[in-house]
Amino acid sequence: MTMRPSRKGLLFLAAVAALLACNEKTTPIQKLLNDPASYDGKTVRIAGEVQQSAGALGFGAYEVKDETGTIPVVSKGGGAPTRGSRVGVEGTFRAAYTLGIRSGAVLVESRRFTR
Repeated sequence: MTMRPSRKGLLFLAAVAALLACNEKTTPIQKLLNDPASYDGKTVRIAGEVQQSAGALGFGAYEVKDETGTIPVVSKGGGAPTRGSRVGVEGTFRAAYTLGIRSGAVLVESRRFTR
């Protein structure tokens, strides 16, 4: 006898996988901005609310704000989420500059999870 997975079972497994993906450890944005050299070129995860977004032809740019700060995110595929969306983002942190007490940085998205 062959077992066929039911639709409810597959849906349940997909929901569990999505929940586990959303619960991965995130780094506070201010921690990234306070010590950009330590994170430059490394894969990090952040979570927060989309503040601004723009996208065209599958590319996108948007800002994510958490309780500690805001960082721009660029997407090479999948466009940009809408303003007000709650997202989790995994990507490569890039320190752009440090000028006195101000730092500029960007996160290059590799995965995104809508919350």
